[in-house]
Amino acid sequence: MVSQFINEFETLGLYFALAGIFFFIGMAIQDVLKKGDVPKFGRYTVWLVLFLGCSGFIAKGLIQVFWQGAGVG
Repeated sequence: MVSQFINEFETLGLYFALAGIFFFIGMAIQDVLKKGDVPKFGRYTVWLVLFLGCSGFIAKGLIQVFWQGAGVG
Protein backbone atom coordinates (compact mmCIF):
# COMPACT_ATOMS: atom_id res chain seq x y z
CA MET A 1 0.00 0.00 0.00
CA VAL A 2 2.75 2.45 0.96
CA SER A 3 4.92 1.43 -2.00
CA GLN A 4 1.96 1.98 -4.35
CA PHE A 5 1.46 5.47 -2.92
CA ILE A 6 5.18 6.25 -3.32
CA ASN A 7 5.05 4.97 -6.92
CA GLU A 8 2.04 7.18 -7.71
CA PHE A 9 3.72 10.17 -6.07
CA GLU A 10 6.90 9.61 -8.11
CA THR A 11 4.86 9.33 -11.31
CA LEU A 12 3.00 12.55 -10.58
CA GLY A 13 6.25 14.31 -9.67
CA LEU A 14 7.86 13.15 -12.90
CA TYR A 15 5.09 14.60 -15.04
CA PHE A 16 5.05 17.87 -13.09
CA ALA A 17 8.83 18.10 -13.57
CA LEU A 18 8.40 17.50 -17.31
CA ALA A 19 5.73 20.21 -17.41
CA GLY A 20 8.11 22.60 -15.61
CA ILE A 21 10.96 21.84 -17.99
CA PHE A 22 8.64 22.30 -20.97
CA PHE A 23 7.45 25.60 -19.51
CA PHE A 24 10.96 26.98 -18.99
CA ILE A 25 12.04 25.96 -22.49
CA GLY A 26 8.95 27.66 -23.89
CA MET A 27 9.65 30.81 -21.88
CA ALA A 28 13.20 30.90 -23.23
CA ILE A 29 11.88 30.58 -26.79
CA GLN A 30 9.31 33.31 -26.06
CA ASP A 31 12.07 35.60 -24.76
CA VAL A 32 14.13 35.07 -27.91
CA LEU A 33 11.10 35.72 -30.12
CA LYS A 34 10.22 38.87 -28.18
CA LYS A 35 13.68 40.37 -28.81
CA GLY A 36 13.55 39.66 -32.53
CA ASP A 37 11.27 41.05 -35.16
CA VAL A 38 8.74 38.20 -35.05
CA PRO A 39 5.06 38.69 -35.86
CA LYS A 40 2.51 38.23 -33.08
CA PHE A 41 1.28 35.03 -34.71
CA GLY A 42 4.63 33.38 -33.96
CA ARG A 43 4.55 34.45 -30.31
CA TYR A 44 0.93 33.30 -29.92
CA THR A 45 1.83 29.95 -31.46
CA VAL A 46 4.61 29.50 -28.90
CA TRP A 47 2.18 30.30 -26.08
CA LEU A 48 -0.37 27.85 -27.45
CA VAL A 49 2.17 25.03 -27.76
CA LEU A 50 3.54 25.90 -24.32
CA PHE A 51 0.07 25.76 -22.73
CA LEU A 52 -0.92 22.53 -24.48
CA GLY A 53 2.38 20.85 -23.64
CA CYS A 54 2.33 21.77 -19.95
CA SER A 55 -1.32 20.89 -19.49
CA GLY A 56 -0.78 17.63 -21.38
CA PHE A 57 2.05 16.53 -19.09
CA ILE A 58 0.07 17.46 -15.98
CA ALA A 59 -3.08 15.74 -17.23
CA LYS A 60 -1.13 12.61 -18.15
CA GLY A 61 0.37 12.47 -14.65
CA LEU A 62 -2.98 12.97 -12.92
CA ILE A 63 -4.77 10.42 -15.11
CA GLN A 64 -2.05 7.83 -14.55
CA VAL A 65 -2.14 8.37 -10.77
CA PHE A 66 -5.93 7.99 -10.67
CA TRP A 67 -5.84 4.91 -12.89
CA GLN A 68 -3.15 3.30 -10.75
CA GLY A 69 -5.09 4.24 -7.63
CA ALA A 70 -8.19 2.54 -9.02
CA GLY A 71 -6.15 -0.53 -9.94
CA VAL A 72 -6.75 -0.14 -13.69
CA GLY A 73 -3.22 0.65 -14.85
